[in-house]
Amino acid sequence: MKNLLTFCLLVFVFGLSAQTMQLTLSDAILKRGSTFAPDRLANLQWIPETNNFAYLTSDRQAIMIDQGKAMSTITVDHLNKGCQLDLKRFPGIRWVDANRFYFHHDTAYIAYDIDKNQGFLLTPHARGAANADFLYKYNQLAYTMDNDLYTATIGIPKTTVKDNTDRNTVSGQAIARYEFGIGKGTFWSPNGEHLAFYEKDETNVADYPLLDINATPGALRTTKYPMAGQKSEKAKVGIYHRMTRQTVYLKTTGEEDQYLTNLGWGPENKFVYIAVVNRDQNRMWLNQYNAQTGDFVKTLFQEKHDKYVEPENPVWFLPNNANEFLWMSERDGFMHVYRYDKNGTLLNQVTKGNWVTLDIIGLDNTGKKLLVKGTDESGLNQYAYSVNLDGSNQMQIPGKPGIHSFSLNQKGDRLIDSYSSLEEPYTINMIDLEGKILRTISTSKNKMEGYAQPTTELLQIKSPGGPMLNARMIKPSHFSAEKEYPVVVYVYGGPHAQMITNRWGAGAPLWMHYLAEEGYLVFTVDNRGSANRGFEFENTIHRRLGTPEMEDQLAGVEYLKTLPYADTNRMAVHGWSYGGFMTTSLMLRHPGVFKAGVAGGPVTDWKYYEAMYGERYMDRPEENEEGYKENRLMNHVQNLEGDLLLIHGTVDDVVVMQHNLALVKAFVDAGVQMDFFPYPMHPHNVRGKDRVHLMEKVIRYMVRSIGEGTK
Repeated sequence: MKNLLTFCLLVFVFGLSAQTMQLTLSDAILKRGSTFAPDRLANLQWIPETNNFAYLTSDRQAIMIDQGKAMSTITVDHLNKGCQLDLKRFPGIRWVDANRFYFHHDTAYIAYDIDKNQGFLLTPHARGAANADFLYKYNQLAYTMDNDLYTATIGIPKTTVKDNTDRNTVSGQAIARYEFGIGKGTFWSPNGEHLAFYEKDETNVADYPLLDINATPGALRTTKYPMAGQKSEKAKVGIYHRMTRQTVYLKTTGEEDQYLTNLGWGPENKFVYIAVVNRDQNRMWLNQYNAQTGDFVKTLFQEKHDKYVEPENPVWFLPNNANEFLWMSERDGFMHVYRYDKNGTLLNQVTKGNWVTLDIIGLDNTGKKLLVKGTDESGLNQYAYSVNLDGSNQMQIPGKPGIHSFSLNQKGDRLIDSYSSLEEPYTINMIDLEGKILRTISTSKNKMEGYAQPTTELLQIKSPGGPMLNARMIKPSHFSAEKEYPVVVYVYGGPHAQMITNRWGAGAPLWMHYLAEEGYLVFTVDNRGSANRGFEFENTIHRRLGTPEMEDQLAGVEYLKTLPYADTNRMAVHGWSYGGFMTTSLMLRHPGVFKAGVAGGPVTDWKYYEAMYGERYMDRPEENEEGYKENRLMNHVQNLEGDLLLIHGTVDDVVVMQHNLALVKAFVDAGVQMDFFPYPMHPHNVRGKDRVHLMEKVIRYMVRSIGEGTK
């Protein structure tokens, strides 16, 4: 009996062990967004004119239409038969009414009528079209090819708006290197009669060389790259009148290299609104222009700040009141919504509080209550808020702590609420505007079940500058407080980014889980300068990038030193882009704290970075000589203690390779040894299967310096 019991116990223990798999680094990287990602509903949308919604099946072979008490299905075979196509899977679709949706395929936009099981050609376009901007209601398409701009409609796949013989002129594409919330370059008027578009003259912008090693011999590719303090692009806005095929340009005044941002149309199709920002980025004018003539009409209001202003959203005219619009601004210290009349008179501030408004969701069914998405005061969670347009009765719509996204139905009385948190991978609910769950649509299980899983903790530490900082600690599943573990600090630290949120995994990529299971503590701090904690929290870095951020990162190190299980004599730091700048800064300006650093795509001298971003936070080099000198990493190479690996993609057009090569040269000149590794033909980030090679190199390098993890 004793032998039988022993045998059964061994079988039981072996069974438990067999059920617990170890995550590989390759799987952590290549399967993060697929096998291990929480289940979501692809292409989930409300169906207009109803309270029904639809989504694509996970294999993209059908659309499921949820009608509450019944479900209906449209298969890819139905779509192929009705549209005379041979699709292997459902494309992404956009619903336009209760019975019809449209999609893009090959060189055309196509509509599909559910009741008739019939497809209709909407608008064809020339092959090679890019930057497509389709207006379904009026069947109008704008698109670019190379630097030129075209429109298309039924039966006319190509009408020239602007044909630029000069390669330095670019029409219909985003300007200002996608800063100021600019994400595209064309804007249809509400009635489809006019097309506003950005145009930039890059004649004065320097060509930056990128080497294409795939050609024999190697070929030179160039990109326009305006560095801080140097000549920049000249922007203007054209208005193409579709019926006359004539274009007028807005008659803007001011500096030729100022920024024309946040373009928006008025509801009456007569006026265009532009947030004009001076190159110094400390002043903004919201200007109104006549769309017929291009004439300047008036400045509705101005904003200015000693450090910088940064408008990121266009005017939002109330759908039920063409005489009023909403504007988002950080003027009170947090991004909030303000209500104006069409003449530019401030009526009231709508949202208030020490939290950040992220998006306007829409108006409720009364047309009097605004719904927005925003953070809480910690910045870790995001919720929906409702508030009367006059600013009264503001409330956070009840919901579980976590990161939520919302979609409002056309009637304005229900939301699809998709959220995740540290406790829940991903849940989709239908809720009313009081937060009551009307039904649960989908819940994902933990896709890492069966694998050894580390624990993730959200922490707060005190910044030397005053505010509390959010931090994240990942510990191995086999963690014991009686042991000591080497530490890897991951850092980003720059504006417009937040590493730590209350979502599944707390925002950490799975390679950190792999590393933790190898016996390391993986620690991250969102320092001052990072996103979603208010304007003062961010702008404290102005003119001295790296300094307050490092103070906060070192506060994180001091916190680690209070933990008996953290071996702070064996620490490494790693980051990419701004995080590469931070990693290298910590290694050179605070030597000895970390035994190793791995910096990917780092900024090493802010005068080499692009003007739009760099001058906002550092001003121009001639205006801030001391600031540029202080954070120019070439000035600190002699301080290096420990091991430093610099990595760069050879065709990086965001942080150009000059940053790293200039730093390597400074090390050579100083006789200081370090390591450098290029990723040929990769841009700013190393993606695809090569990312496995990258992270293996990063981890091996750190382990070589700080030793094997504790198990």
